[in-house]
Amino acid sequence: MARQSKLQKQILTLYRQFLRAGQDKPGFIPRIRDDFRQNAGIKKTDVMHIEYLYRRGQRQLEQLRDVNTKQLGSFAKPAEKS
Repeated sequence: MARQSKLQKQILTLYRQFLRAGQDKPGFIPRIRDDFRQNAGIKKTDVMHIEYLYRRGQRQLEQLRDVNTKQLGSFAKPAEKS
């Protein structure tokens, strides 16, 4: 198995922190897994995008750890009309 880069290790740590923080909040674990799986397909060479998502994840983790957080919001692109 190839060695992981520092950024890959940071992202795995962030994922574990999300899973721990979401244990006490119903419905969060599937959402967390889905979001990480969706972004797993990003090319390793797209470092700027990965770092952006990592920083965004850190901010979202802080929100999730807040005791007053009851749900996660998300923004979605509207479907394009054909």
